[in-house]
Formats: sequence, C-alpha cells, structure tokens
Amino acid sequence: MEIEYKGANCVVIKNKNALIVVDPTTNVSVKSAEDPNAVVLATQEKFAKSERDAKNFVIDMPGEYEHNDVSVRGIQTHVHTDKDGKNGTMYRIETKDARIAVIGHADAPLNDNDLEDLGVIDILIIPVGGGGYTLDAKDATTIARQISPKVVIPTHFSDDKIKYDVPQESVDNFIKEIGGAHEKMNSFKIKNMPLVMTVIELARTM
Repeated sequence: MEIEYKGANCVVIKNKNALIVVDPTTNVSVKSAEDPNAVVLATQEKFAKSERDAKNFVIDMPGEYEHNDVSVRGIQTHVHTDKDGKNGTMYRIETKDARIAVIGHADAPLNDNDLEDLGVIDILIIPVGGGGYTLDAKDATTIARQISPKVVIPTHFSDDKIKYDVPQESVDNFIKEIGGAHEKMNSFKIKNMPLVMTVIELARTM
C-alpha cells in the first residue's frame, strides 16, 4: 500500500486491489479522482461531486461500506467551523495492509464514542493548518495523542502552489508541537511502518 499527498486535505491511498481518494476538492488536481474504480471519500458533502457527475463510488456520509476489498466506516462528527451541527464525517478505512483514520475538519478533542468507533488505528491522516478553518497544530496534536497511531500524516498546511480561502500555518508548527520522530518522503509505503509514532511529512505530488 502507498499513500500520496495531493494538497489541501487530499490524499490518494492505493494498492493492487484498491484506489481511495480523499477530499478531491477544486483547489487540487487529482487524476485518480476520475478513475471509475476509485472509492472517493468526502469528509463533508460539499467536497463530493453530485451523483450524476461522479464516475466512481462516492462516500460522503456516515455508514458502513464495502467496495473493492476496502471496508469503510463513516463516523458523524462536528466540523471545526460549525460546533452547532454534526455535518462532517470521519472515516475508518480498513484494508488487508492497514487501519487508517481520516479525520477531516473535525473538532478537538474527540469524544469517547468517536474513539471507540475509530478503534485501533495504524495511520492517522489529519489537517493541521488552522487559521480558524481546520485543526491547528495544538488541536491536531491532541487528536493524534488520543488515537496514538504508528504514523501521522499531516495535511492542509501552507503551500505556495495552493490557494486557500483562509491562510494556513506551516506544517513545521505541527511537527514542533507534537515532537518525537519525523521523516520526510515523497510517498509512504506500508512496508516502512515505524515502531513508534512518527510524523510522515509527504511532499505534494501531482
């Protein structure tokens, strides 16, 4: 299994049997999102194409899903910018290779029910850019420590090549806040799973 970062909150997760694209929003270019075999996960409904436009299997709400050897559990959650309503979805993705959590623009800290629904997680994918739009370094660290995965992959941080509606903080803020092990790479391959919790900073790929 391999994970690539495409910018914003978008990652592509793939192995020989599955292709998963998370939050392919309009400010990032992701060819994989057009693949009819892809499973597209949207952490908010507004991030998903309408059913008539989608060419693939789109998940944009809580529930239990099975598709192409992938098990997905969507968990309803408060979006960071809307504490009055639960209009976001976190995901637990389970393949034969790993258990992955995609947090999206959730609010911190997670409650006990959220943590129970997520279960044991190997890889955590979490936004860190803050700016009042998404989790900042401190809140992302809180959730990472609650979940305690082996790998933390930060997303949605400042990037000169991506236009955000709200200025985002540097990924360095999160790396400093969480401390511990840190590695940079172009993509993360599951065979390189560390023994202790490690921040994997992925370079944005086209």
